[in-house]
Amino acid sequence: MIFLGGNAMNWLKLTNKTFIVTGGSSGIGKAIVRELLDVGANVVNADLKKGDLENNHLTFIKTDVTSVTQVEETVQKAVKRYGTIDGVVNNAGINLPRLLIDLDEPRGQYEISETAFEKMFTVNVKSVFLMSQAVGRVLAQQRKGVIVNMSSEAGLEGSQGQSIYSGTKAAINGLSRSWAKELGKYDVRVVGVAPGIMEATGLRTLSYEQALAYTRGITIEKLREGYKSTSTTPLGRSGKLSEVASFVAFLLSDKAGYITGVTVNVAGGKSRG
Repeated sequence: MIFLGGNAMNWLKLTNKTFIVTGGSSGIGKAIVRELLDVGANVVNADLKKGDLENNHLTFIKTDVTSVTQVEETVQKAVKRYGTIDGVVNNAGINLPRLLIDLDEPRGQYEISETAFEKMFTVNVKSVFLMSQAVGRVLAQQRKGVIVNMSSEAGLEGSQGQSIYSGTKAAINGLSRSWAKELGKYDVRVVGVAPGIMEATGLRTLSYEQALAYTRGITIEKLREGYKSTSTTPLGRSGKLSEVASFVAFLLSDKAGYITGVTVNVAGGKSRG
């Protein structure tokens, strides 16, 4: 936890609160699940594959978050098991680095195709809409709750070779702001979180690095050097997954009760300027 002094579990008061986390089996999602369990919350991990975390307060429900039927069934099962839902973290996502135009290989592997475009928007945006709507109905009826949408610095700044991914995250930023305005009357908050360069996870695969390096016209070795570069990040390092997770836990708590309709950049001060 990043919080200093006293008992963080008591300070956040999330004990026995119930949250759904999509894509909670790996990467940032797994860190968020672990953090919420550490502060005493009940967590429903909605993912295609079961992670390796084990806890009496953790329930895995296999979920295709792009399927309205499966999403609604997951929400119903969560309510049946825990009585209610206090919030959701829309974390599931996919990134396929692609160029808008590749003059060297027109319509090649790394030029944006209709299939890649639709896949990224389906997984990154449609899933957020489906889960937010299903959970939002529960939260609005009980007049309390939080929706946290995981965005990215790329959605705020753009990213070379990742234009469609950036577009999906920018869309999420717009959804978060709009839904905050719609749901405020039900005392439901909607907040976005935009991580910057983070420590490596299993999601940073060789195929991903090959694609991103190609779209940027550099070698994989040069790409990896960029992850370690401190020149663009005032704090001089990559972010820790636990730091993002701690902030998400804070947003889900009543300590953040007047924060809604914004997307917060968690990127060590990194910007274009």
